[in-house]
Amino acid sequence: MSATHEILSPLPGTFYRSPSPEAPPFKSEGDAVAVGDVIGLVEVMKQFSEITADAAGTVLSFPAPSGEPVDPGQVLAVLKLA
Repeated sequence: MSATHEILSPLPGTFYRSPSPEAPPFKSEGDAVAVGDVIGLVEVMKQFSEITADAAGTVLSFPAPSGEPVDPGQVLAVLKLA
């Protein structure tokens, strides 16, 4: 069985998978991810913080829907480790 890794939200706010509504997502299911790759943004009071991968692998899923509120420690993305 392959190991997985969860990327967690470091802060409360609204999670976005793309830099703007018209732009494609930073990463999609099935995409390869390297340590430091941006996978999304969390917006708090009009300030956007990049969420980066802290492990390398392949994106399995995004449990947190884009445009929805998230809490600290909430799973944003699940990776299959490389």
